[in-house]
Amino acid sequence: MRSFIFLVALCYITPAWTQDPPIFLTNPSFEDFPMQGKQPKGWEDCGFPGETPPDVQPAGQSSFAFFEVVKPAFKDSTYLGMVVRDNDTWEMVSQRMSGPIKGGQCYEFSLYLCRSELYVSQSRVNFQEANYTTPAKLRIWGGSSYCNKKELLGETSPIINTRWLKYDFDFKPKETHTYIVLEAFYNTPVLFPYNGNVLLDNASPIVPVPCDDDLLEPVITLVPEKPKPDLPDTPSNSAANNTQPKPTEPKNKILTELDAGNLRIGQTIQIENLYFEADSSKMKDESFAVLNEIYDFLHANTEVVVEIGGHTNGNPPHDYCDRLSADRAKAVADYLASRGIPRNRIQYKGYGKRQPIATNATPDGRKRNQRVEIKILSFEG
Repeated sequence: MRSFIFLVALCYITPAWTQDPPIFLTNPSFEDFPMQGKQPKGWEDCGFPGETPPDVQPAGQSSFAFFEVVKPAFKDSTYLGMVVRDNDTWEMVSQRMSGPIKGGQCYEFSLYLCRSELYVSQSRVNFQEANYTTPAKLRIWGGSSYCNKKELLGETSPIINTRWLKYDFDFKPKETHTYIVLEAFYNTPVLFPYNGNVLLDNASPIVPVPCDDDLLEPVITLVPEKPKPDLPDTPSNSAANNTQPKPTEPKNKILTELDAGNLRIGQTIQIENLYFEADSSKMKDESFAVLNEIYDFLHANTEVVVEIGGHTNGNPPHDYCDRLSADRAKAVADYLASRGIPRNRIQYKGYGKRQPIATNATPDGRKRNQRVEIKILSFEG
């Protein structure tokens, strides 16, 4: 009798996850007739109005390659190619799953991902030829309808590998979802949108599993990204990287407001024609014309004390914006000091994203907010 009661009780405490079947996707290896600007059968395009859908890659012959993508499929014949663009648009696809993923239940899912070495198209900003190869990442969403991104289920790191690798995801949704969205997205935080690509193939069923407190990181890469080193306090690094001055003065003055006879204490002047590498404090060669103009002004007006102020747009978090804006302001100050302007006449400060001059809702507004300024502190240098 005791054994019978024990068996009955055991039946009631058996975990519910063992009763749930796997959840299947339609066309999980993205098979279809190769075509650019058309999502594979079984998937719905969730892209932006006015932009083309993703691509079924590759073309049957390399001589007819779409966007010069020739990488063979991992499974069967074709795969899905998605891009992120420099006009702040990106690609995504969606479908209804064979069954719901349930809130509070744990699941395993995998698919194969890589990046194409070539994805040659046109920039949406300047309409010139561009290679969409900056590493992007994949995000997986659950929702209640096509293209509905209600809950983020999984996210990769930037996909830098150029051969197919299996990416495993463990996730535990908070809510129940019947639709899935696969989205190519930028490596965040990002100051400016860029052109990149993600290739997808051979998605697995979504399998219910017993929950584990430690969910696996959905990341497999060949080579980890190198962290960006912090700039040292001394000017040796930034000055060394940014000290190739162009001795010839520009034909036309760039900063017309930088005129000693018209300046006042507290006046702020935006430094035009100052360019940095993306997400970096390293200045481009085109910047030396305006930097030398600032040097000439400070050298000729030894009584002027200035602050170099760095600003970012509003997309990244505060700590990232504060650090980058300070590093860029410091790079300008270091350059001027390396040419002989005394340190006590050049202060620098990073304002992060706290003082926008335009909206952060548009690419043009974010570009305007991303700036470095000169502020006149005193005439007692």
